Amino acid sequence: MPVKKKAEAVAVEAPKQQKLALSKQQLFHFLRQMRQIRSLEERSAQAYGQGKIGGFCHLYIGQEAVAVGAVAATRPDDYVLTTYRDHGMALARGIQPVAILGELFGRVIGCSKGRGGSMHMFDKQLNFLGGHGIVGGHIALGTGAAFSSKYRGEDRVVLCFFGEGAVHNGGFHESLNLASLWGLPIVFVCENNRYGMGTAVERTTKVVDLHKKAESYGMAHGIVNGMDVLEVYEQSKRAIAGARAGIPCFLEMTCYRFRGHSMSDPVHSHYRTKEEVECYREQDPILLLTEHMKNHGLITDEELSELERQVSAEIRAAMDAALASPEPDPATVFDYIYKNPIRPGTRR
Repeated sequence: MPVKKKAEAVAVEAPKQQKLALSKQQLFHFLRQMRQIRSLEERSAQAYGQGKIGGFCHLYIGQEAVAVGAVAATRPDDYVLTTYRDHGMALARGIQPVAILGELFGRVIGCSKGRGGSMHMFDKQLNFLGGHGIVGGHIALGTGAAFSSKYRGEDRVVLCFFGEGAVHNGGFHESLNLASLWGLPIVFVCENNRYGMGTAVERTTKVVDLHKKAESYGMAHGIVNGMDVLEVYEQSKRAIAGARAGIPCFLEMTCYRFRGHSMSDPVHSHYRTKEEVECYREQDPILLLTEHMKNHGLITDEELSELERQVSAEIRAAMDAALASPEPDPATVFDYIYKNPIRPGTRR
């Protein structure tokens, strides 16, 4: 079942010949980031199976092009928010692998000092406002950040990611309505990987072209092949430019997760067939970009092998460093809850 490429009433169209517009350096950067995410997630899966990671763990394998392409279109001062499937987004935004793995392992070297875990990556300096564990709960937060940006005259855009399951939440509709009404600088990005946990999107909505839901709010919208990092980048760049000018946008990025919903969900679950997964694997975003670069003489087999060796070594070293980091001191359990420290046994 191939990723859908076209839909009626698409308000944002990919520019022609967009795949030839980027330099070798830019394409190499995209490929490296996607390989980093893939390697980090594969290592995370191994560590989870070994009991080194506790709690929930949602892998990003297969969806790398969305994070890499969309985040590359932002500026450092723009805000990025996403869901609990946040490891890949955190890496694309610039959080170092050791800080991501440290958070997964619950160590003080983690980006949230070992207190957030898999679903709550965060970095204030990078304007990465989280991973959020409640489905759709952060969409209103992203809209609020966009309102703040406009109110302060800061010229910042918000990139707010969520899964297709979140479009049925009331907060989603309220946020789109206000963003459109007030001309807020925000791009809503739906990562439609076809399944909300184990429920196919066709079983949850009559309008399966989810981007069309933005029409009722008079908002610009479009559909993007989320397996193609170049299309994701170009569409995101255009949408972000519009949002910066006061025209918010809703982009539906069709993609596919190659693993289960979480580590408790088998790869080939009862809700999808092995044949379906293998069909989508032929559209692997890393494979598509690699083939594009080879076809245009932008990468050799030797360069590709060296890239994979470097990435593998980097993630392996990051994992060793993260595991060597200590766990948080129990005496600091009340730290980082409020702006002012909590002192047990004292009245506030």
